Amino acid sequence: MIKVSAKEKRYLVPLISVIAGFLVGAIIMLIWSYNPITAYASMFSSALGNMNGLGETIREATPLLFTAVGFAIASKAGFFNIGLPGQAQAGWLTSVWVVLANPNMPKYILLPLAIITGALAGAIVAGIAGFLRAYFGTNEVITTIMLNYIVLYVCQYLMQQIMPENLRNGTDTTKNIPSNGSLHLEWLSKMFGDSRINAGIFLGIIAIIVYWFLMKKTTVGFEIKAVGLNPFASRYAGMSAKKNIILSMLLSGAFAGIGGVVQGLGTYQNYFTQTSSIDIGWDGLSVALLGNSTAFGILIAAFLFSILKIGGLGMQTVAGVPYEIVSIVIAAIIFFIAIKYVFDLLFKVKKSATYKHPLKRGQEIGPNNGVDGPNIKLSKEGSTL
Repeated sequence: MIKVSAKEKRYLVPLISVIAGFLVGAIIMLIWSYNPITAYASMFSSALGNMNGLGETIREATPLLFTAVGFAIASKAGFFNIGLPGQAQAGWLTSVWVVLANPNMPKYILLPLAIITGALAGAIVAGIAGFLRAYFGTNEVITTIMLNYIVLYVCQYLMQQIMPENLRNGTDTTKNIPSNGSLHLEWLSKMFGDSRINAGIFLGIIAIIVYWFLMKKTTVGFEIKAVGLNPFASRYAGMSAKKNIILSMLLSGAFAGIGGVVQGLGTYQNYFTQTSSIDIGWDGLSVALLGNSTAFGILIAAFLFSILKIGGLGMQTVAGVPYEIVSIVIAAIIFFIAIKYVFDLLFKVKKSATYKHPLKRGQEIGPNNGVDGPNIKLSKEGSTL
């Protein structure tokens, strides 16, 4: 057993999990007669070896920042929000619809409006689960799973049956959004080899900063964490558990909704019929787990997952290794993150130093010796007032 500090353990567990995940992938490649060195070399070369690949890697990581932050906020409050795909999808469709319905609105009004409405759509979906948990004690895992399917088919119905025909091409896809509602930046795209990188990355960095500030510097963040750690003690301290449950889910859904906005207004420039829950929700959950729900951890984990996703395509075309290997590596990483019991056996957290009282036995606490408090005399038998 290795003795480490709690902080060192927080860094070592994700690092070892990533290394173990890559080793599992390498073993499987060897079993099927693939060269893991060539495969991983082609993966990193494709994702980081040129400006286009780097731009696509950043673009792939952008929505994961939002969905991961969304999951992390709910996690801090003690909830397992796996409704991220539905919340992101609601934000995606809503934002695209708002832009298509207002093609002549100035960009400085239309773009913020589309982002805000997309966030509200995600917040409403998550808020349903939060309300049911707060007032009826309904398990949020069940409700968010069910809401994923509800949102999937409701969005399909809305686009095919409710959206005006002049806003869509047939029943499978909407028209492309106009430039005044797009996150696309021509200069940024050209800088990164005409990739699909967009202004969403700036919003993603802002989201990470906002999340850090919210959790570390605000009363709202403190109460959310307090409720997550001990709802009974929080209630005794005067905090409203119901309010914080709903608030945390609303914030979680809002961030996830913006993840969908980035997909619609940045990457694809439209909305199209989804046959299953969108990947950025599930990947965002994995990113938050790998990043230990910390702001910096989420940023690094999102970039790593993006390398795997984008580089996996290059690994398939250059090295001839099936793309499914990437899914195995990701699954292995999350598996190792999840087996907390093994890491508890491997690493023993050092005990913090015990506090030693500065007073000597027999000395009194009081105004005469410069220590605030009642007069207490320490003796062999114990402290006396």
